[in-house]
Amino acid sequence: MIYPDNFEKKIGFSEIRKMLRGNCLCTLGWECVGDMQFSDDAGVIGEQLAQIREFRRIREEEDDFPLNFFFDVRQSVARLKLKGTHLEEQELFDLMRCLITIAEIKLFLTPTDDEKTHYPHLYELSKGVHTFVNDIRSIQNILDKFGHIKDQASPNLFHIRSEQKKMEGSISRTLNAILRSAQAEGHVDKDVTPTMRDGRLVIPVQPSMKSKIKGIVHDESATGKTLFIEPTAVVEANNKIRELDAEEKREIIRILVEVSDMLRPNADGILASFRFLAQIDFIQAKAQLAEQFGAYEPTLLSRPHIDWIRAIHPLLQESLRKHGRNVVPLDITLNDNDNGKKLLIISGPNAGGKSVCLKTVGLLQYMLQCGISIPVGERSTCGIFRHIMIDIGDQQSIEDDLSTYSSHLLNMKAMIRNADEHTLLLIDEFGTGTEPQIGGAIAEAVLRQFCKKKAWGVITTHYQNIKDFATQNSHAFNGAMLYDRNDMKPLFQLQTGRPGSSFAIEIARKTGLPEEVIREASDIVGQDYIQSDKYLQDIVRDKRYWERKRETVHQREKDVEKTITRYETSVEEIDKERKAILRRAKEQAEELLREANRRIENTIREIREAEAEREATRRLREGLNDFREEVQSIDSTHTDETIEKKMQQILARRERQAKRKAERSSQASHQSHTTQTTSIQPSSTQPSTKLTPKLAALLDHWQGGGEVKPMRETATGNSAIAKAMSSARQDSKMTRQVIDSHKAGFTTEIDVRGLRGDEALLEVQHFIDDAILIGSHNVRILHGKGSGILRELIRNYLNALPNVIGCRDEHIQLGGSGITVVDLD
Repeated sequence: MIYPDNFEKKIGFSEIRKMLRGNCLCTLGWECVGDMQFSDDAGVIGEQLAQIREFRRIREEEDDFPLNFFFDVRQSVARLKLKGTHLEEQELFDLMRCLITIAEIKLFLTPTDDEKTHYPHLYELSKGVHTFVNDIRSIQNILDKFGHIKDQASPNLFHIRSEQKKMEGSISRTLNAILRSAQAEGHVDKDVTPTMRDGRLVIPVQPSMKSKIKGIVHDESATGKTLFIEPTAVVEANNKIRELDAEEKREIIRILVEVSDMLRPNADGILASFRFLAQIDFIQAKAQLAEQFGAYEPTLLSRPHIDWIRAIHPLLQESLRKHGRNVVPLDITLNDNDNGKKLLIISGPNAGGKSVCLKTVGLLQYMLQCGISIPVGERSTCGIFRHIMIDIGDQQSIEDDLSTYSSHLLNMKAMIRNADEHTLLLIDEFGTGTEPQIGGAIAEAVLRQFCKKKAWGVITTHYQNIKDFATQNSHAFNGAMLYDRNDMKPLFQLQTGRPGSSFAIEIARKTGLPEEVIREASDIVGQDYIQSDKYLQDIVRDKRYWERKRETVHQREKDVEKTITRYETSVEEIDKERKAILRRAKEQAEELLREANRRIENTIREIREAEAEREATRRLREGLNDFREEVQSIDSTHTDETIEKKMQQILARRERQAKRKAERSSQASHQSHTTQTTSIQPSSTQPSTKLTPKLAALLDHWQGGGEVKPMRETATGNSAIAKAMSSARQDSKMTRQVIDSHKAGFTTEIDVRGLRGDEALLEVQHFIDDAILIGSHNVRILHGKGSGILRELIRNYLNALPNVIGCRDEHIQLGGSGITVVDLD
């Protein structure tokens, strides 16, 4: 139940309907807007909101949704159901384009076999809708792209039009010959050309020259200074043209009748598909309105419930926006738990926003239950009411002999009779219109009835007894519209938990009322009232102060939590990366060990071939085993301190080994028969605090970078340094080949039209990477104009890249805002 009958006008919903109609593409959507009704079915409302949510995604992410042709040809199709009727060319053309649009929309929403639909609720809407592909082809066979019957629509029509062209050419040549002759003889002006009158080609002639050209006068100019004569030589030809025109019309009608007869059995199905087109028009209109209002589709509950965060009156927002001002959002909660407070009593100064708050609740709840997105925060939750009843404004009626107060009482009577736990009541200036004492008493008694019936509602009042009732009753609670006592201006902010002051004395003083009057008024009401009102103002002020403090502390706590979470995540990532680096370093060290093993074995073979001492071979194997132990002692699970300690131990051991080997090498230098072999040791020129080449590479890898140094080889072996340099040259050559291959296939322009947002961004990312790789300084990205969403996504990505100097629209003659030009450093 919606009460009263003019509810929509009182809360401004009639203006919402008007805005929706303006967003529709044709009368198909207009009718849906007119048929839109309040619903208390949570399933229906949820489906409608889900459809809007999906269409908003389409508008944000897609550029190719088919909204090209929306025509209301339902009357023509309905007439087609009568035998003996046919569609005219334009009607058939509009029907064809609408059927194409319906088919394209259905194809867009229908998923392929190997994927899931991205828009399930809109897809569900399209199920069962026929596309009439064969009918579309039949119409396309007879109509050209301008909606006219093609010459090839039938062999007879082709023959008729061919004859027409021949006759028209013959007439034109004859007329031109007669005209040139008349011009040469001075009977007709030099600048005169043949013209058309009543479907016949004629020559404009001055009345004085009428006798010089034989023929039939068909018309004269408005001034009478020009006659239009059809020369006798072309009369028969023009008659033939007339006959051909009549034959053409008959043939066209025959073709239209034939196509109409083919369409007639599908008339009902075509009308059903137009209902789908009307629904799509309606949904896209609601999606546009949601974008205009900054509205969302909140979480929906099937029971009465209101928990709105940053709710905004959309019409007030539009009005203030024109003057560069913004609406102050409202947080409104009516609890539905066991101890819930369901009746909000709002008090505060006049012009402080009480009525706006009440109308915001009424309008947004009604919009929601009509299946329209509402401007509230994304974390808001909404419920469903069966009845919404409102008492706003003066409903005085001269015809019914009702005073203002009588009309309010009639509204109270209707509310008491129909209110229940599924009813939302909206009452402005509760109890006013009569003597305050009795008016307040009656209002309190009515309020008790509402509480007994467990009704929900928002009520505004100035009466102190109503405020006191809300303080004491478990079903109701107070709310205040805040007022800045220092600047003497309303803040339009709702704060619940305490009643509000009317600030009557302060406002009277601000308006310039004499101080003597203010003092007398204060004496009349007594100091107790003045002091209590002052205390109330102080309480509200202090509560507001501490609320701000609490919000500040809460926000800082959230910031600290975010920072801690970010650091913990970073530490975990660093630890994972460290372990991964150690693991890779160990693998590389093991590979190096295997390489060293192969080289040592080769050296040993050479030593044996040279009949070297076994002691030298044993020493080589000992050094190899020591190195193997060093590598295996590094475990990726060790801590940084353990690894550092292990590294120091390895360093000390390597220094001792190097010292012993240096002594043995010095002794062996005196023996001329000793073969010089390769040792795995640091250079004698390196300080003792440096790692050996292998371990230095290992540690560099652990720290995030470095290169593996080749070890010294025997004099008889191949040069490892030369091999490493050759490898480096090979790598450089391969890198140059990669760059050259990219440059050969690179173009300075990419076209991402028709791609989805994520697909387009991936293509642009690869494109910009290639451009930077080959050193390009200027590239172009074709994304089309559309709704501008794809352009904005690409621009946001480009602006975040350090290599991008700037991006701009192409010149208007070269594509304008449909192309982004990117400058790279």
